[in-house]
Amino acid sequence: MKKTSTRLADGRELIYYDVRDDTVRDAVDRRPLGPVSTTSEVRRDPLLGDSVAIASHRQGRTYHPPADECPLCPSAGDRLSEIPDSAYDVAVFENRFPSLAGDAGRCEVVCFTPDHTASFADLTPEQAGLVLEAWTDRTAELAHLDSVAQVFCFENRGAEIGVTLGHPHGQIYAYPFVTPRTELMLRSLAAFKKSTGGNLFDDIVAQESAGERVVLAGEHWVAFVPYAAHWPYEVHLYPKRRVPDLLALDDAARAEFPRIYLELLRRFDRIFDTSGATPTPYIAAWHQAPFTGLDGHDGINRDDFGLHLELFTIRRTSGKLKFLAGSESGMSVFINDVPPEAAAQRLREVASS
Repeated sequence: MKKTSTRLADGRELIYYDVRDDTVRDAVDRRPLGPVSTTSEVRRDPLLGDSVAIASHRQGRTYHPPADECPLCPSAGDRLSEIPDSAYDVAVFENRFPSLAGDAGRCEVVCFTPDHTASFADLTPEQAGLVLEAWTDRTAELAHLDSVAQVFCFENRGAEIGVTLGHPHGQIYAYPFVTPRTELMLRSLAAFKKSTGGNLFDDIVAQESAGERVVLAGEHWVAFVPYAAHWPYEVHLYPKRRVPDLLALDDAARAEFPRIYLELLRRFDRIFDTSGATPTPYIAAWHQAPFTGLDGHDGINRDDFGLHLELFTIRRTSGKLKFLAGSESGMSVFINDVPPEAAAQRLREVASS
């Protein structure tokens, strides 16, 4: 992998990740952009104890542009985009309309491929491996920022999810605090260690790996529908050797990841349409140990955390979505219409290979 860092016309960082070591990236951003101006602010809710990002500048962000004006496609002739070069393998840049910025963290966009009509599932294993390297490198770099406590790599896919750009891409949020969901995991992790002396992530992986909710497994990874799945179709993907973050994955796990993950995504596209012609909307979310903020959880450290990816769809059946209504949105109590065992069975039935 070759990494090339450059700057866009308004000063934002752009990083190219290339498979070939001899690739030259010297294209200049020719757009007349002014300096970046954001109004990101993090406010603490005194009642719930969580944090909310206030980012009014995002009201003006790009919204469903036509394909020939996509800002994530390579630049071509007089059509200038966020990617100055005419081609790329993987590109990462600071979001022009970030939810978090400055002392309130950082947001980046990850472009998986220059092909506007593709999806992550269409990538080759080599391309998917390069995305993994980009996620890993950005996690390492963002962790060095004083304002960053936790790095979150994720992909929103599909209009139903709320995606405003159709080009295959993901995002990275570098939070200045530990997120509420991670706080809950840390709390459970600490309680389990205190009561049993063991590790909760190891216990979950061991139990699920031996059960009926396994979807697929390799030598170094296992994917399963969790016992208390919140979403109609939800899969958790774990390395079999517990590590706290992407940086700690060994070479063997990195080499196997593309095959396992690509197959998982292809199965998701076949849940409701075995031809794969009707793409399934999903969110794919990497959960990594925070770099700071563990002080309030006695007895545990970063190495106790278990890196994993959570993949889920808001579609509960063909043509019907799972809405977060009164119980979910008002009280954070999920109601799942699809039994996890049935979801796992369906995901085994639609294997693409």
